Amino acid sequence: TKTNGSLKSSSFKIPDIKFTKLFINGEFIDAISGKTFETIDPRNGEVVAKIAEGDKEDIDLAVKAARDAFDHGPWPRMSGHARGRLMIKYAELVEQHAEELAALDAIDAGKLFGMGKLIDIPSGASNLRYYAGAADKIHGETLKMSRELQGYTLREPVGVVGHIIPWNFPTSMYFMKVAPSLAAGCTMVVKPAEQTPLSALFYAHLSKLAGIPDGVINVVTGFGPTAGAAIASHMDIDKGEICVAGSRVFVQEGIHDAVVQKLAEKTKNWIVGDPFDDNVHQGPQVDKKQFEKILSYIEHGKREGANLLCGGNRHGDKGYFIQPTIFTNVQDDMVIAKEEIFGPVMSLLKFKTIEEAIERANSTQYGLAAGIVTKNIDIANTVSRSIRAGVIWINCYFAFDLDCPYGGYKMSGFGRDLGMEALYKYTNVKAVVTPLYNSPWL
Repeated sequence: TKTNGSLKSSSFKIPDIKFTKLFINGEFIDAISGKTFETIDPRNGEVVAKIAEGDKEDIDLAVKAARDAFDHGPWPRMSGHARGRLMIKYAELVEQHAEELAALDAIDAGKLFGMGKLIDIPSGASNLRYYAGAADKIHGETLKMSRELQGYTLREPVGVVGHIIPWNFPTSMYFMKVAPSLAAGCTMVVKPAEQTPLSALFYAHLSKLAGIPDGVINVVTGFGPTAGAAIASHMDIDKGEICVAGSRVFVQEGIHDAVVQKLAEKTKNWIVGDPFDDNVHQGPQVDKKQFEKILSYIEHGKREGANLLCGGNRHGDKGYFIQPTIFTNVQDDMVIAKEEIFGPVMSLLKFKTIEEAIERANSTQYGLAAGIVTKNIDIANTVSRSIRAGVIWINCYFAFDLDCPYGGYKMSGFGRDLGMEALYKYTNVKAVVTPLYNSPWL
């Protein structure tokens, strides 16, 4: 892999960190314990800021604020149109701060600054606009009853929602959760990943500027076993928490060697380095723990007899950078084929028949997304209907869209984000039935 030593580094000035406290009931406050934790810049391992460390007591406070805002506040009682107008204001504020927000995700998660500015932050604003447009279109149905009864359904907001956001897409996942639940009229407690708290706190600040009432969005930073577990087990939360990496690649034997050669060539020109550099393809891993976990998986692959085509080591001598790594001759029972690595590691597995590929692809506990590359429409149809996954991409990959539901089968979560399916996830269906007297028809 190329190093980034000879590349011109970005002249972008990293912004000051403005928000480091918990956001509860419209105010930034310290954790009840007064404790803080460090958020680390994965480019160099240095401390970026000290963040308030929320715990069960802080979650209780946030849930109480959200419950009061739902039970007594204006948000669920507003018309969908009024909620939508405030969400559009929120989207405009997100876009106005796109550069600063992209920088926060870069120094927190190691995400590419240019991609954040171009894709992640604008997609968050688009998500808000999509559901803002849907907020006044949450309709029930008129039921055709079989006897002298009139029936209809209502879709009502589910109540207080707990959102636990992963670190890999801190902005995208924040809005994939927050936007539809806002549109539905819910209130919420958001716990961003402890590795990536900065942008979520900034988004909380922007929600207040947009006019979203106090208590509707609460952000509690902290750790999974404490703050996260408190959300997941809280009896006053009506709904709790759900990635996509093409890490297992099944290649038909007739084209296997050609694919291996092309991948090897592609990797030679893959640039690993500072996410603020526009020439860079891949930034650092999110933190030391994840960095070490990925390297340990790579060692598993070597020990179990997979062939290391390229990479396999850390990149550079500081920060949490890993060389893009490709294994060939990977077998189904190897750890690198069975478990989620969540890093720049690809496993190539050879197959003969389509039936074999389907069976092997399905022999995993996960089922979020799959990609099929073929010129044969019959194969595309058969395989897409046979793979047990929530998203199937044919001759494309990573093809997300606001209108396309996203979610998994098996151990890859429940429910769907994006599309109208996500909006309905945050509603309860209520059936209302009244008797009909002397009606000329049923």
